[in-house]
Amino acid sequence: MDYINDFEIKRTKYMPIFPKATGHPTTYIEGYPSEDDEPMAANLYHAEQISTFHEQLKRYFFTEPHILVGLDSFIYYSEGDMKKCVAPDIFVVLGAKKYPLRRSFYTWAEGAVPDTVFEFLSDSTIDEDRGRKVQIYLQEMGVKEYFIHQPNLEKPAEFRGWYRDDTDEIVEMRSDTPRTLFSERLNLLFTWKEEVDVKVRLLRPYLPDGTPITTSIEEKQLREIAEAKRDIAEAKVKEQAEKIREQAAELERLRQQLVDK
Repeated sequence: MDYINDFEIKRTKYMPIFPKATGHPTTYIEGYPSEDDEPMAANLYHAEQISTFHEQLKRYFFTEPHILVGLDSFIYYSEGDMKKCVAPDIFVVLGAKKYPLRRSFYTWAEGAVPDTVFEFLSDSTIDEDRGRKVQIYLQEMGVKEYFIHQPNLEKPAEFRGWYRDDTDEIVEMRSDTPRTLFSERLNLLFTWKEEVDVKVRLLRPYLPDGTPITTSIEEKQLREIAEAKRDIAEAKVKEQAEKIREQAAELERLRQQLVDK
C-alpha cells in the first residue's frame, strides 16, 4: 500500500465540515495579557505529550486554512472581563482562520469558540482539570468537547471526555473500545498506548478507520521505507529483464548452431 497517497485520499474523505467563523482574526487587543510567568509544560511527560500531539493535529489540519490548532495560549471568552480567561494545553477551532498568528484568542472578536479542548493532567492542575474546567469549557465558554488524559506512566491511567448534547446538558463520553474515545467534532479517534522507553502514556489521534496520524519523523520513515521498497522492486525488475535477455541470447545461440549444421 502507498501509505502517503492513500492517507491524502482519506484526509479529504474524513475532514470535518463546518461553517466559517463570523468574526475576524484578531492578533492582539490592548489591555489583555498574552503571557504569564508559568512554564508551558508542568513536567517532561507533559511536554512530550503536548509537543507530539500538537504536531500531529497541526500536520493533519494543515490543508485547511480555516482550522486553528492552538497550543497553551490564552483564550478570553467574555469581552471586558480579563478574569474570564483560560489557557488549554491544546484547542481546535473549526472555522477560524489559521493565520495570522495570535498572541491570544478572543472569542467575541473571532466570532467562534474552540470546538474541542484537551488538557493533559499534572499534579498541579489535576483537580481543576477534572472538575471546574468541565463547567468552564462546556457551559461558560460553549466548547463542544473536552478531553483529559494522564500522560505520566507512573500515575494511574485516566482518559476521559465530555460533550454537550442537543439539550446543552454535559454528558461524559462512553466507548466500547478500551482506551479510546471518538471526537464527533473533529471526526477523529483518540487512543493511548504506553511508550515504555520514555515512560509516557501517549495519547494519539487516528482517522475513523484506525489509520494513525503521523509525526514528521514517522512520515519520513514511511517515505524511506516506501522508497526502499520501490528500489527493491526496480532492482528485481532489472534482474528479471537481464535474465530474459540472457535467455534470449542463449536461445539465439542455439538457433544459430542448428542453422549452421
